[in-house]
Formats: sequence, C-alpha cells, structure tokens
Amino acid sequence: MFWKLPLLLGLLALGPHVRSWIFEEVGKRGKQFSLCVEFAVHHFNEHQPDENAYKLLWVRRSLHKKYSLIYLMDLNLGRTICKKHDEDIDNCPLQEGPEGKKVNCTFIVNSWPWITQFTLLNSTCQQI
Repeated sequence: MFWKLPLLLGLLALGPHVRSWIFEEVGKRGKQFSLCVEFAVHHFNEHQPDENAYKLLWVRRSLHKKYSLIYLMDLNLGRTICKKHDEDIDNCPLQEGPEGKKVNCTFIVNSWPWITQFTLLNSTCQQI
C-alpha cells in the first residue's frame, strides 16, 4: 500500500510537464503574439528566394503553448509588388494576375520578451 504513495507524488509533480505540449487559443491582437507574427513574416521574407516581399493577409489560427512563451500560428501571406527590403511592406499593394501568389504557412516561434529575442522552431508553407 505504501509503495503507491511515491508513485502518486511523482505523478503529481510531473502533471504540469506532461501536459506542457498542449496549445491553447490566444488572442490574435495580443502584443506578444503580434510581435511573433511580425518576426515570422520577416523571417519568411528573408529566407525565401523570391525578390518580392510577402505581407500578412490574415491570421487563420493563433495558439500559445501552455507553461511557455511558444506560439503556433497559421498565416496567409500574399506577394506584393514591393521588394523584400523596401520600407512599409504592410501598405504595399498585392501583385495581381498570374504573379499574385498566396501562401499558407504554419510557424512555431519561441519568444523571450524581456530581451526582445525570437527563434523560429519550425515552419511549413504551401502555395495556394
């Protein structure tokens, strides 16, 4: 009977860590989430071969990993007429016609707000 006590205490201690992989909905307008979105779009533009910049069209899904500062986001991006390093890409018009490409991307970003640092943990994108 007493052998069950250490097992029970162990499960209680591990409880939060076992569930730490669970993501929860988070507000799309939260400051930290918005900074992670901005980082993800910038990273996408810097690492894709197209010379034109892509901008955020909408956030399809916004999640936060429990007990951490990791965010998972599904974003729709559209190709603009501006180049990657132009200023104010958010106000740049989208490309029209066959050059007007759109992509769906999922990003997982770890953030450290106290030092304004972000790390892209994973990303997948597909053209639509």
